[in-house]
Amino acid sequence: MHQGTCFFMATIIKLFQGDITKLNVDAIVNAANTSLASGGGVCGAIFKAAGPGLNEECQQLKGCKTGEAKITKGYNLPARHIIHAVGPVWNGGNNNEQSLLGDAYQCSLQLAVQNKLKTIAFPNISTGIYGFPKQLAAEIACKKVNEFCLENHELEEVIFVCFDTENYKIYKTLINP
Repeated sequence: MHQGTCFFMATIIKLFQGDITKLNVDAIVNAANTSLASGGGVCGAIFKAAGPGLNEECQQLKGCKTGEAKITKGYNLPARHIIHAVGPVWNGGNNNEQSLLGDAYQCSLQLAVQNKLKTIAFPNISTGIYGFPKQLAAEIACKKVNEFCLENHELEEVIFVCFDTENYKIYKTLINP
């Protein structure tokens, strides 16, 4: 496991390589699909670790649009909540994908603040089966978090969680240049 830390205004921004389902934070973010159903990658891992209650609550939410986010309980996870952020599928970059990915991060951060959460952990949204270029996605994620934390001081800690080494190395250059 690798970790890095960067202090930004009142919010601490951290980098962590490992399993997001093991983190004891107020909320972890799920790289969700529009139906808010269990999927592959990080989404599948979160649903499996959270248990059947998560699926039942997600069914009641009736989906989520791309670029938006919804919040649920954390169930069997150490995290108290799960914020389900729907990132875009990469289609060559000509279908508003960059803006939609930024919106997914923005909505997640806003939900955290609205629910008085202090710590949030993000996976690498849209970079798995959705095919978003990892470098570009990391740049968008870091920019959105930095902009948000400049204006909103309620969050104490934001953690970027990278399961794979490639994403970890990309984020490390952006967070600790």
